[in-house]
Amino acid sequence: MDLSERQKEIIEIVKENEPISGEKIASLIGFSRSTLRSDLSLLTLSELLIAKPKVGYFYNAHRVEPFIIKDLKETQVENVMSVPVIVHSKTSIQDTIIKMFLEDVGSVYITEQNHLVGLVSRKDLLKTVIGKMNIEEMPVSMAMTRVPNVAYVFSNDSVEAATKKLLEHEVDSLPVIAFAEGKGPKQLKIVGKFSKTLISRLFLNIIKNDN
Repeated sequence: MDLSERQKEIIEIVKENEPISGEKIASLIGFSRSTLRSDLSLLTLSELLIAKPKVGYFYNAHRVEPFIIKDLKETQVENVMSVPVIVHSKTSIQDTIIKMFLEDVGSVYITEQNHLVGLVSRKDLLKTVIGKMNIEEMPVSMAMTRVPNVAYVFSNDSVEAATKKLLEHEVDSLPVIAFAEGKGPKQLKIVGKFSKTLISRLFLNIIKNDN
């Protein structure tokens, strides 16, 4: 059973305010009690909410949990992705290192004309520094892993599919690419980042919903 956005909102209101009357729910959500009657009936019959006469509605965490997980699995990456850290391919390795540590990330995405052309990690930059090269003048393109050897996900991929790819490639993050027809580097417009840190936060939200 799929829940509507209004039904999800009702569940959240009950969770935060239980026990709460139908009239109070209607007031908080901005609809009349009669408008919400079918939603409340459905949520009660599904045991997502527990209704007690003269007391109000209660949140049933053990029944709601499967719906939260299912909803998250099917959510598109574009709805949860974080902001990517990007530099141009001509940026010096030294400036890239500075940006990486200021932003506190494990990898930086490299672009040309707003399209993904590569990725550089802390390990890549460390190797370059150890090699005692002129990092002040050398462009980061000399140290990056180039497309098509960079794994990525599309913005309309599901969170479940993106997580599987993250584990499959054993990386900390994946660039998120806007969906586009065709293949090749020129179509890889980067719009976000999908990472293990992001997954951890989403998992924490599920745990909080069970408390």
